[in-house]
Amino acid sequence: MTHLKEGDKAPEINAIDSKGNNIILSNFKGKKVILYFYPKDNTPGCTAEACNLTENYDKLLKNGFVIIGVSADNEKSHQNFIEKYSLPFPLIPDIEKKVILDYGVWGPKKFMGKAYDGIHRITFVISEDGTILKIFTKVDTKNHTHQILEALQK
Repeated sequence: MTHLKEGDKAPEINAIDSKGNNIILSNFKGKKVILYFYPKDNTPGCTAEACNLTENYDKLLKNGFVIIGVSADNEKSHQNFIEKYSLPFPLIPDIEKKVILDYGVWGPKKFMGKAYDGIHRITFVISEDGTILKIFTKVDTKNHTHQILEALQK
């Protein structure tokens, strides 16, 4: 799993989202960033997580958050996912796995007894100054917003 720890400086991101916009993490200074990594568009867990963040988007904005999703799916897949579920936040198609590797979320996984390498579902909450505030390695996909807000209130 990830080599990063809470309190570490978040690795810089300079990527293009699925709509062609440049996403540079340092441009979000002064805001808290929910940077969530997920395995695959349009799969049950990934859809539940994206929809939970979407349903609570206004609440998260009011609490000073920006949301960015990352997976290795391509632009077209991300655009379809965004349109199908009306996602209001950008998704980075990290086909070359630059951001995925920088954050250490790529590695061995098991599913139905099969071992393979893939993206681990991990969320990083990054502070206004670019420091990692919280890392969620056990994401509750259906209640992720509550999980984030509750953890940061402690």
